[in-house]
Amino acid sequence: MPDLPEHPEPFRPQAFAAFKTEKMGKSTLFESDRILVGLNSFEAGQEHALHVHEGMDKVYQVLVGKGTFLLEDRELAMEPGVMLIAPSGVPHGIRNDGDERLVVSAILAPGPGKK
Repeated sequence: MPDLPEHPEPFRPQAFAAFKTEKMGKSTLFESDRILVGLNSFEAGQEHALHVHEGMDKVYQVLVGKGTFLLEDRELAMEPGVMLIAPSGVPHGIRNDGDERLVVSAILAPGPGKK
């Protein structure tokens, strides 16, 4: 994996995807007092179970692959270019139910250390 660029500088987020065999991989691309920008990387069959963030909004954008957004009591198809916003208090998760890797950008505000 290459070194992260000094910001501001354009880059391709998926180059920093970190895959793990036992669970979803996470990579932090940028973090400040106001925001965290990261990647969630899934092998086929992996899932980030339904969960809730209080006092933090989360934005997901699919970069590579297909899967399913878990949102409260719904399951929604995800593919490259699709975005989902999970405001504070809304249960959400992701499942890679496809045969290929899935890479999703995750933007959290405020960042987890600043709630």
